[in-house]
Amino acid sequence: MRAVDLHTHSNKSDGSYPPAELVDYAIEKGLGAVALTDHDTTDGLAEAIARAEELSLAGKPSVEVIPGIEFSTKLDSQDVHIVGLCIAYDSPVFRTRLQEFVDSRTGRNIKMCRNLQEAGIDITYEKLQAENPGAVITRAHYASYLFEKGYVQSRKEAFDRYLGDHTKYFVPREKVTPAQAVKLILEVDGIPILAHPPLYHMGKERLENLVASLKEDGLMGIEVLYSTYTNQDERDMLRLAEKYDLLRSGGSDFHGKNKPNLDLGVGFGKLFVPEEYLTAMKHALQEKNEAPQKGRADI
Repeated sequence: MRAVDLHTHSNKSDGSYPPAELVDYAIEKGLGAVALTDHDTTDGLAEAIARAEELSLAGKPSVEVIPGIEFSTKLDSQDVHIVGLCIAYDSPVFRTRLQEFVDSRTGRNIKMCRNLQEAGIDITYEKLQAENPGAVITRAHYASYLFEKGYVQSRKEAFDRYLGDHTKYFVPREKVTPAQAVKLILEVDGIPILAHPPLYHMGKERLENLVASLKEDGLMGIEVLYSTYTNQDERDMLRLAEKYDLLRSGGSDFHGKNKPNLDLGVGFGKLFVPEEYLTAMKHALQEKNEAPQKGRADI
């Protein structure tokens, strides 16, 4: 059975590969499918899908591209990420909501640049945009800028000194809640997935409460395989998937050079997400679409 990778990023958010090159690399790695799940944007999906179709029509090896997104949400003071897979990304209402997220990021980024300027750093939002054309600017872009300009010795130092949540330069932005992200993904016929839960360090009871609550909101899956999971993490996530009847998902969280040594499809070397996970998702979507749709508003 082939491997798939259901959590990746391109340079449309904080990855380093253009979407078409990500597709080419997925083919080189022999993946059966790759999901592009950029942060709060779908801008790379058309390019990725077009590249896969171009290769297929030319009779060349190709790969299935799963349209996706990763929402950065907030639960109280806790960051929680919700991945949406198989989304109808060209929905006008969906695109309007995404633009609202981008506008929120823009306001935050302008304020953060002003704060860093007061620290003696030659940075503007326009300079960040010029160095990362077409990308949704995230703190990873700041870290790269500070490192490449010689203000820090590593990207980690950039977060420790300037970009982390508890530094005086950080500016939070308004975020949707995990429940809102789940519901938005459902509205565009996608599969909402709770991304890499062990990374939140919530503790078992609080995490299980979150999963139970999101299940009531329509959560359909959870990442049971991920690049940094321990064997115990995998067992814990599988237990939650079974207890709450959730689809299993997994991915590398590939960012190219922005996450060194973490490779597409295999993470740090041992990751293997079986194609049957994606097959189960497709079956779930088919059953969902065939079920009576009562009281569902058109979008």
